[in-house]
Amino acid sequence: MPPLFHNSSDLQTLKKPKILVPKNTFSSLQGRFSVHHCAWLFVTILFQVFLLIFISGTQLIYNTPTQQQLFPSFQAEKCESGKVYVYNLPEMLNKDLLNKCHELDPWHSLCNAVSNNGFGPRATGLAGIVPANLVPAWYWTDMHAGEIIYHARILNYKCRTMDPELARVFYIPFYAGIAVQKYLFTNSSARDRDWHCETMLRWVQNQPYWRRFNGSDHFIMLGRVTWDFRRSNDADWGTGFINMPLMQNIIRLTIEQSQWDPLDVGVPYPTGFHPRSASEVHQWQNFVRTRKRKTLFAFAGGKRPGMKNDFRSLLLSYCYKESDSCRVVDCGRTRCQDGTSAILEAFIDSDFCLQPRGDSYTRRSQFDCMLAGSIPVFFWKNGIYDQYQWFLPGDPQSFSVFIDHRDVRNGATSIRRVLEIFSREEVRRMREKVIDSIPKFVYADPSQGLDVSRDAVDIAIDGVLRRFKEQRGGRKSNTTKEASETAKHSNVLMRRLQDSYDQKSGEDGDNNSSYNSKGDIRAVLVVMRTVIS
Repeated sequence: MPPLFHNSSDLQTLKKPKILVPKNTFSSLQGRFSVHHCAWLFVTILFQVFLLIFISGTQLIYNTPTQQQLFPSFQAEKCESGKVYVYNLPEMLNKDLLNKCHELDPWHSLCNAVSNNGFGPRATGLAGIVPANLVPAWYWTDMHAGEIIYHARILNYKCRTMDPELARVFYIPFYAGIAVQKYLFTNSSARDRDWHCETMLRWVQNQPYWRRFNGSDHFIMLGRVTWDFRRSNDADWGTGFINMPLMQNIIRLTIEQSQWDPLDVGVPYPTGFHPRSASEVHQWQNFVRTRKRKTLFAFAGGKRPGMKNDFRSLLLSYCYKESDSCRVVDCGRTRCQDGTSAILEAFIDSDFCLQPRGDSYTRRSQFDCMLAGSIPVFFWKNGIYDQYQWFLPGDPQSFSVFIDHRDVRNGATSIRRVLEIFSREEVRRMREKVIDSIPKFVYADPSQGLDVSRDAVDIAIDGVLRRFKEQRGGRKSNTTKEASETAKHSNVLMRRLQDSYDQKSGEDGDNNSSYNSKGDIRAVLVVMRTVIS
């Protein structure tokens, strides 16, 4: 496996090699031979080439076939959508941040979280819960480690090129989420929170390949939700990275996208399972498929006393009352951050798992739940249905259940009764859809991926390549600059409308107030569409 970082002189000095043409070429001999002689010479050479291919091919028959030989269609990838070039950024924008991992959080060191190429420490306490030979593939992975995971994986991506002249898209391995992390929970200035982002943009705009399409063939991975990078004024939460002018053409892979920004692409939260081969994925799928589940539904979460009308507290109380049907992991009593064996065991033993919104619209637990083969139950439609289109089935009803949070809150709906209505065959079909999606949202070992199938990184990069290919082919009606400008203004408007709606309704306190997005999004959208149109 190549190193994650290179010396600053590497890669950037690559130039397209000159082709030296010798003076005494075949063309110079053409005059000495007749067309008849040339034809016979060509046939003779061609026969010798085929003979060599045949001899070497017959020798392979007697060797034990490798996975590459058994699955030539995958290994002989032609990269029809194009190739990726990885920038070698100044180390202050990625490597140095990891070297100072003990400074990234004001309360505790994050050195464990950023270890093992972002997978974190190896998981413990899984004996008897998962198959013994799969335990080495499990880690306690931080949900914000995506920037490191993608960087390590793309360095080994099947369609990576070392020659920028051959690249269709350019990957910027800037750890923006890690850079801003240390400033989110301290009394820092807007300038502090924006410094690394502005430094990266100044650097990248001076690269010759940025100028080809003004950055529209560039992409970046953001390991935090998009709202952390959309500060509209200096007093607000987060950094203004996405709203900076030079970001208006760059595609952003992020664990939670803005539905109104076409350059945002939602990618799965990292889970704790990082398979080393496709066979490990298949074994895990069979394990969760055949698991005998003892409980109707499970919930992992904790109360948040500071939140008005906290929906998690409501679900926690409900599950305690329905203890014969619900398995509870109370994160107020058990440490739940980055996953625990208790959460995994609860999900693999339950048919359904309750998934309210997190601090924003989504939460990492949604993918922990589905990884365990449990069917997610959502209470807000925008929690996942509009987020991960490249990775999950197109029909939400085929793999999940929706129960309106307002009906639960006012007592009009019983969660248990809704879930009990589904027949065993309906549960089996939904679970099968969930299990079929597992390879698409796991992050495989960075050295080779999943050999004969695609993981989340493969799907994300293929999608970026395909999108840019379509853009250059003229199949998009709106320019990315116009779309981004519209998204920027509509996002600010959406947040202001949400605040106004929240004050009027007082309906939901589930989201962190830092995001300015606590209201019922559907009511906001009605107003928003009217204003924009």
